[in-house]
Amino acid sequence: MTVNAPIRSLPRTLRGETAALLALGGPMALTQVVQFSIYTVDTIMIGRVGTQALAAAAVGTVIYFLLWMIGAGPFSAVTPMVSQAIGTTLDDAGASARRDARRSVRMALWLVALLTLPMFGALVFTAQILVFFGQDPDISRMAQSYVIALAPGLPFALGVMVLRNFLAALNKTLAPLLIVTLTVGINAALNAVLIFGLLGFPAMGLIGAGIASSLSYTLCFFIMAVYVSTDRVAGPFDIFRNLFEFDRERFGDIVRLSWPISITTLFEGMLFNAAALVMGAIGVRELAAYQVALNVASMAFMLPFGFAMAGATRIGLAEGAGDAGARRRAAQATMIVAVGGMAVIALIVATFPKAIAHAYMRPDTADNVATIALILGFLPIAAAFMVFDAVQIAANQLLRGLKDVTAPMIITGVSFWLIGFPTCYGLAFHTSFGAKGVWYGLMLGLTAAFIGLGTRLWLRLRQPPRPPDILRNPEPVPL
Repeated sequence: MTVNAPIRSLPRTLRGETAALLALGGPMALTQVVQFSIYTVDTIMIGRVGTQALAAAAVGTVIYFLLWMIGAGPFSAVTPMVSQAIGTTLDDAGASARRDARRSVRMALWLVALLTLPMFGALVFTAQILVFFGQDPDISRMAQSYVIALAPGLPFALGVMVLRNFLAALNKTLAPLLIVTLTVGINAALNAVLIFGLLGFPAMGLIGAGIASSLSYTLCFFIMAVYVSTDRVAGPFDIFRNLFEFDRERFGDIVRLSWPISITTLFEGMLFNAAALVMGAIGVRELAAYQVALNVASMAFMLPFGFAMAGATRIGLAEGAGDAGARRRAAQATMIVAVGGMAVIALIVATFPKAIAHAYMRPDTADNVATIALILGFLPIAAAFMVFDAVQIAANQLLRGLKDVTAPMIITGVSFWLIGFPTCYGLAFHTSFGAKGVWYGLMLGLTAAFIGLGTRLWLRLRQPPRPPDILRNPEPVPL
């Protein structure tokens, strides 16, 4: 039996490739926005509790997202491995391609599961870690309670991303969007019940937000798993077949590809999280304001990130097919769409900062008014670096689609930690810029990354396509 592949050919024009990218990336970008809105809803509702709760959520998520970024490697590795395998057989996703995809997804889920225990262990020491880095002890204890409530949902959140990236390689993006949208609605309802104590439940505040998010991600994973198993296109890949059988060879492939991706993600994500610690050392209001402005910037980031993920799939298909022209068109289309979309969002943020700030916090106390004033100072700077952020994430994802992960890891390390963070720290504590200096440092780090990664992508596209693993090792493997 054969299964028709959902992507039957590669467009021969930039216009055709852009249309294909929009068709694939539109739902993916919306899914990223909707999925991230779980944290936006949390931030908005926690903001109603007060400045201290918002500050605790800010520093707590520093530790939580540190672990999430470590887990980013396995689910990111799924995109190039599956898309390149399918790219070798665009007209017919045969048994060999289905087997190869199944092995990659299964071992990515294994790696996520194996990372779970050390992740949970690290979260237990959240308060001690935060106090060590100069955070307020009371805020640190609140943050620990929050992340421990978030912890049970972490492996399921990563598992959702593994399955989503597999489905994206099959050009199946609408169903994940609907599933994630449903999950976000459930999360909002659970937030209202658990944070504020509706329907007879006790008002749990920050802890209630963490429990709601954990329950939502767990539900999302199981709904996604059912869909993957029963869908007409995804079902024949039989992703959960032999789920508990360890595949040493493919596990090694996943680890080799995923660890540089995890480190790269850590380099970028921890720059923003370390900046939160700098803000926390300046003051609680500055930290709360940073949390709001960063949440806005991160939500905006989800649009180009979604299209960049689609671009990684498109360029991976072209690489698997050995089509250098299609690779180039995929890169061009991804840059145009990601940067253009981000520019529109940046303009909106720069134009309406007051409306955005009031959506997060009500100006009903002196403390909130002071925090809102800081937010209004941060948002225009955040808007300014959004375009640089879009270019660097698009280049990074396109390189991942080509399985080029080591050089980007080095480039991001230099850009963010030898240029970006020292600038954040120096401007914050040794100049009159103060808290705004942190944002200028972030902008400089992102600018360096977009130059370095953009150059790397240009050089990589000048090289001929490389044959994927399925062609280098064509023997059938009974897994």
